[in-house]
Amino acid sequence: MFKMSDSVAFRRSVTGVLLFVAPLLQFVALLVDPGTWGDDREMVSYGDNPALAQLESLLYHWSWVLVPIAAFGLLHLVRRKAVVFGHIAGGMTIIGYISVSALLLMDPVEWWFGQHYPVEQGQKMFDEVFNLPGVIFGFTLPWIYLGMIGLPLLLLAVWRAGFVHWWVSAVVAVGYLGAIAVPYSPLTIPFWGAPVIAMGYLGLKVLRMTNADWASYYPSADPGVTTPDSYANTTA
Repeated sequence: MFKMSDSVAFRRSVTGVLLFVAPLLQFVALLVDPGTWGDDREMVSYGDNPALAQLESLLYHWSWVLVPIAAFGLLHLVRRKAVVFGHIAGGMTIIGYISVSALLLMDPVEWWFGQHYPVEQGQKMFDEVFNLPGVIFGFTLPWIYLGMIGLPLLLLAVWRAGFVHWWVSAVVAVGYLGAIAVPYSPLTIPFWGAPVIAMGYLGLKVLRMTNADWASYYPSADPGVTTPDSYANTTA
């Protein structure tokens, strides 16, 4: 039976659940965003439906905050194989998604400008604020791109470690990188729906592991150094 004090089961369960929840929140945010179905400029779409605009921003924020936690959990699976590659990709993923989430604070600024100024004037002021060097090099470049590149690479490392099929990484890469090639619109839906399926499959696979399976990914060590002997025969 699952116990909160059981660190192995807790880490495994949190990782599995977040692998499904994080991309799902992003997908739902895309569906409720007024900008998906109308004008992709936040200054305009916020006026179309302020409640949904705020909801989509909230959903994006929590999606992009939870992905780094899930990525940190996946690093456990590359303790034995693809160690260096996996941890570099994991670091890229964590830094990238945290940076993207921080940029969501631009949403209320853009909305406020759109409510108080003509769209063209508001956009000009918004660009002047968020094109400051501190914003660009502190939050935007190259940080926000590290996540969409790092996550498929991390999943590739998990495949190299022998845990999941190669197609999981491929589907996530096509989903996130392919979305760049199309305008933010209903055309984005199939691309951002793809990671929900691939990462959901991976999350389910993690949840179905036993505690002993999870503990087996620790490097070989003397009993009690890395993981207790008691997990050798423990099941989820």
